Amino acid sequence: MAWERTIAHVDMDAFYASVEVRDDPSLAGKPIAVGGSADRRGVVSSASYEARRFGVRSAMPMSTALRHCPDLIVVGGSMKKYQTASRVLRRIFDEFSPCVEPLSLDEAFLDLTGSERLLGSPEEIGDAIRAAIRRELDLTGSVGISDSKFVAKLASDYRKPDGLTIVPPEDVKRFVQSLPLERLWGAGPATVKALRREGIRTIAAIAEADPRHLRRAVGNLAERLQDLANGRDHRPVVPGLGAKSISHETTFAADVADDGVLEGVLLGLAENVARRARRAGVSGRTVHLKLRLPDFSTLTRSRTVPSPTREATRIFRTAREMLHGIDRKGEAVRLIGVGVSGLTDAPQLELDLFTEQEPETRPGAERVRLLHEAEDAVVTKFGKASLARARTLLSSGTEDTSSLAGRPGLDSD
Repeated sequence: MAWERTIAHVDMDAFYASVEVRDDPSLAGKPIAVGGSADRRGVVSSASYEARRFGVRSAMPMSTALRHCPDLIVVGGSMKKYQTASRVLRRIFDEFSPCVEPLSLDEAFLDLTGSERLLGSPEEIGDAIRAAIRRELDLTGSVGISDSKFVAKLASDYRKPDGLTIVPPEDVKRFVQSLPLERLWGAGPATVKALRREGIRTIAAIAEADPRHLRRAVGNLAERLQDLANGRDHRPVVPGLGAKSISHETTFAADVADDGVLEGVLLGLAENVARRARRAGVSGRTVHLKLRLPDFSTLTRSRTVPSPTREATRIFRTAREMLHGIDRKGEAVRLIGVGVSGLTDAPQLELDLFTEQEPETRPGAERVRLLHEAEDAVVTKFGKASLARARTLLSSGTEDTSSLAGRPGLDSD
């Protein structure tokens, strides 16, 4: 069967953890986790394959990870280091395709359609991508290649780490239907439970189900799940999406119940998000708030603002309103985070900070722009700790984590 499209999904292997091992060879062969701290605060951002043998996984509370693996080595990590490696990775992708859709720092889709004439067969291209990653970064990545994004992503995970899986068009249905039900995009725990209640226990059963029966089980998801179960996914690779969100979060050294302290930390996080948005030349349309409670349950809220923003004050006020709208019933907070998504190219100034006048006529607008430029220059030269509002100084004893990625703060593995 001819390939109408050739799509690759490249996913680095335990990216953050692998970068740490590369830069500190004494960690090689040992169970390590990136994120949080050895005193059991925070969550795992990335775990080495040695740690995974003990059941350690990304997004797991560090205290749980240490119970699974008492000899776990916890590494704080460096987002700057991972971003540097990610830039090299993107240059590698660009050598193989002009159409690259980044999903996070360490994974992307590549449209290789027509590249066979220049670069060889899918197997040869996949091997060449993996070889370039080893040569340029001294790291490994896994590659899946098929005729759709969905199947390529499944394939990249099939032989991790350092794997290459090719699924030609004639094998797509057999490959997809050999996998567990949970591997379908959109089939989360609640969906899987609903399907099983209706006697649908395999991907093959979804593919063959009466659409009306499927809709009774999962509602509007039915058509999408049935398409995927049959290996149908016509979405194009969309180049240049880059980061989908910018976020910062902090894990407290001791759980915090005081709203005044939470607001002070929230303001500092909003400043960091706004500064990075200005540096990236983007604004966000939706503000997000994240809280993690002492029992590790997570509460999230989001609110779309009238126009895209990269103003710290506006991000903070929106997040603060959401914070006060959550009934925690007096519970303390273990982690707090704020972010923006729906990123667009940033306008020079925002319409609603001062008045409804046009940007160039608003009183004080130019002064705010110059203030931001001065703040950003100080932070660039002397670091984040060199500049802070007095209120944010209440946040000492916290551990900050930042993200500029499709999936904030976690290694996609």
